[in-house]
Amino acid sequence: MAEPSSPLNASPAEGFRLLAGGGKDSTVHIGRDDLPWLVGEDGTDLQVLHVDLNVGLWVLRVRWQPGCAVATHYHTGQVFAVTHSGCWYYREYPETRNTAGSYLYEPAHAVHTLVVPEDNTEVTEVWFAIYGANIDIDADGKVIGVLDAKSVLAAYRDGCAQTGADCSNTLVMGE
Repeated sequence: MAEPSSPLNASPAEGFRLLAGGGKDSTVHIGRDDLPWLVGEDGTDLQVLHVDLNVGLWVLRVRWQPGCAVATHYHTGQVFAVTHSGCWYYREYPETRNTAGSYLYEPAHAVHTLVVPEDNTEVTEVWFAIYGANIDIDADGKVIGVLDAKSVLAAYRDGCAQTGADCSNTLVMGE
């Protein structure tokens, strides 16, 4: 049986920088500018850093312009977030503001609507590690959209291909 696809045995020619000797126990490094940002018309920019299809993990860096909002949703797994700049909050909990240096843990199935204040003076940038699917819902709680590791990776690759950007440095496991 073939060994599962893993960055731990990939070569740099396959888009990974292997450190610490280059063997199967090597560290993988992706620099800040090693991946393109996909620029959305809604004021959302996205970098997909790492996808592990074996466990449903997707790690992203997202930038939002002031005044952006994300559809009400929940996740089927845990979410971890670190805010690098700007400010954002959940409409359901407006008193809790995530600012530069903030860490957020979100349990599965917590319903929320992410909002970036219109009066932000800078772009908001957040790093997310998301397990499972993102389920968008309408005001009645009906599902209107689903994103998961596989669909996010496909959309990122398609978007990069359409703009001629190289996303081969995205760390992908499980293909």
